[in-house]
Order: sequence, then structure tokens, then C-alpha cells
Amino acid sequence: MTADDFEIIEEEFPADELADLAFGMFTIFIEKHQESQGSFLFREVESGGDIDGLCQKLMQDFTTEYAPLADSLKRFGTAQEIADLYRFGEGIVPSKTVKSYWIQQDKPGTSSQAAGAEEAGKWLIFVGPEEVDAAWQKVRDATIEGRLGIGAKVSTAKENEDSHDDRKVIYVFTADWADEPDVMRVRAELKELGFVDRIGYKRNLDTYAGEYREKGKRVAYYSV
Repeated sequence: MTADDFEIIEEEFPADELADLAFGMFTIFIEKHQESQGSFLFREVESGGDIDGLCQKLMQDFTTEYAPLADSLKRFGTAQEIADLYRFGEGIVPSKTVKSYWIQQDKPGTSSQAAGAEEAGKWLIFVGPEEVDAAWQKVRDATIEGRLGIGAKVSTAKENEDSHDDRKVIYVFTADWADEPDVMRVRAELKELGFVDRIGYKRNLDTYAGEYREKGKRVAYYSV
């Protein structure tokens, strides 16, 4: 991110939203570091690892690489105070995350940009707020194990004016909507995980074209 990029972002976002963006970027920064070490942030939290030391070290690196965003990150306090947020579940547990609209988990070794590719698509699982934490843990772990697709993400407790009800949604991404055997393989794995009710699959290219916003349009490309 260049200085010019940051100036554009700074103009578009209020200070609080910019701070939340910085926190989300820092979380991704930590996740990429942990993946390079063969671990994950949530595992460090759940195992009682040295989150304070991890945040302290990576805040210094983050400040070097993303100095303007690091200034916004300081609104959350010290490295220890940020570590406390992770221990509480921020950015890890959907029902306890209020700084970001989404938690994302990429399949190890997969680019974080892959899920956004036009040829990709996703299965949509809708669950109640009381079910989302357990459902996300199943999908997250299966994604890491390579049982599902290229990544997954879940909506959080952060208030979102675009939500139509209080349900949460989990996206399970596959690399190529046209690869029907792989798309259906992932659906079969989701059934094994307990998601047996009929769910729909949307293509990214249709989402980007605004197809799902038009009344009367088919809401899913596959439905199983």
C-alpha cells in the first residue's frame, strides 16, 4: 500500500472505520505470518500461546510496512491490549467479532485473492446467531485440512445495514464454478460436516454483474 493509496482511503473512511480497517489488515498480517510458521492465530489463542509477544513483534513489522495504517491501529491501544482483543475472540469467533464484518480462512498455500476471482464461486450456508460459532469452527477446520475449497468466510456480530435478518452466512469458496465435480465434491463434504439442508451456490461473475440484486433473477447457480 502506497502513501497515495492511504490518502485515498483516509479521505473515504471516518476515523473509527479506518481504525477497524487497520485492525483487519493487522489480523491478516498476523495470519500470513502464522501460516508461514505452520500455525494459525486461532490456534495460538486457543492453546494459550504467547499472543502478547506475537503482537509486539508483528506490530513493529506492520508499522514498518504499513506506517499510516499503524497510526490508526493505535486507536486500539498497545500490543498487549490488541492481544487481549484476540483472546476475547475478536477476529476469531464470529459472535465476538465487532471490528470486522467478516472472518476469512484461506486454504493453506492459497492466495487470499483467489476467493475473489471471477471464475470462483461459493456455497452459502445460513445459520442462526446461536449456531454460527460452532458452524464456523467446522468449516474453518475442514478448510485448513483441505477437505473443502480454496477458502471460506463468515459474517460476524458487527452490525451490517445490508443484512436482511439476524441470520449469519458462511461462504465456502471453490476455485472454478464450471468444475462441477469439484463443486459437488465440496457440497458432499459439507453434508458430512452436518450441513444437510438444501443450500445454494453463487458464481462470483454473477455477483459482480449485479445479477442477484435484480428482482426475479434465479438466486443460485446450483442448489443441492
